[in-house]
Amino acid sequence: MQRWEDRFQKEEYAYGIEPNKFLAQQLNHFKPGKILFGAEGEGRNAVYAAKEGWNVSAFDISTEGKNKALKLAKSNQVHIDYRVGHLPDLKFKPNHFDVIALIYAHFPPEIRKKFHSIVSTHLKPGGRIIFEAFGEHHLKYRKENPNVGGPKDQASLFSKKEVQKDFKDFKVILLEEKPVALQEGLYHNGTGSVLRFIAEKL
Repeated sequence: MQRWEDRFQKEEYAYGIEPNKFLAQQLNHFKPGKILFGAEGEGRNAVYAAKEGWNVSAFDISTEGKNKALKLAKSNQVHIDYRVGHLPDLKFKPNHFDVIALIYAHFPPEIRKKFHSIVSTHLKPGGRIIFEAFGEHHLKYRKENPNVGGPKDQASLFSKKEVQKDFKDFKVILLEEKPVALQEGLYHNGTGSVLRFIAEKL
């Protein structure tokens, strides 16, 4: 937790203030509704969605991340409901959101499965998950170029098999891992192996 507080307390936005490109592209396919952002950090994606007319909720474990997100929201004249803490304690409503966005929401394996299970309960039947994170083949890219960022350990990366298993009660619309050129603030710069996943809750 302290790692993220230290990273987010700096004046500059760690991953920039522009939205993740894949997320922005996908949101163009939806009529705005209720969206939840997990592990949202400094709010770049949540603020973008709010500007596009979405009713936005977000959460993270970092108070500094929330402070930066609310500052960004204020400068863009939008509102986001941002809560700090662990998901089971945050009292989001079940079956409430039209979309849940998990953008580089990496967790240790002992936490990940439970997190995915709990976050899924907050999605409406027929709602969709939009997911982008570093995939299981990412470490070689990180070794070649540390500036691309991402976890340093294999266990914190995502495989297609694991994602399918975690979201087994979903209809898969897109599931792929491929090299993607990233340019997101200070910490995602260069080509990495990225897993992208879109699925609909049955």
